Amino acid sequence: MPHKTEVSAGSIVLSKDEQETITLGQELALLLRPGDVVALFGELGSGKTTFVRGVCLGLECQDDPSSPTFTLINEYAGKFAIYHFDFYRIRTSDEARELGCHELFSGSGVCLVEWPERVVDLLPATRFEVHFSHLFPAGKENEREVRILKP
Repeated sequence: MPHKTEVSAGSIVLSKDEQETITLGQELALLLRPGDVVALFGELGSGKTTFVRGVCLGLECQDDPSSPTFTLINEYAGKFAIYHFDFYRIRTSDEARELGCHELFSGSGVCLVEWPERVVDLLPATRFEVHFSHLFPAGKENEREVRILKP
């Protein structure tokens, strides 16, 4: 089990492997309350969905989350409702608005949003932001910097 890092808004953490990224998600889950939105920024393969798995575990979800790339949203039951969005295939925020996705951002569940830059005008100003950056030195292909912010 990796060393627990006290995650808080404003944390910058180096994750060395998948399990550490899951653990970071579990730790963030301890801070989340119904109505919170978490915007997950990062390139393809940077750890966003792995982090979502950790958040879901931390919120007592029994499902194994996968990226909702083709369905746009997956809903999971846990401590409270969890909505996992993937806007990779969305071109404009109007597409998400037409689907009614923005209504969940002000609901009573927790919203985990991958590719939020595509719908940033629909997101609440007060939200958690998690930024993933690859750090790919030779032999450390799984390392990433994870920054957790809350304006």
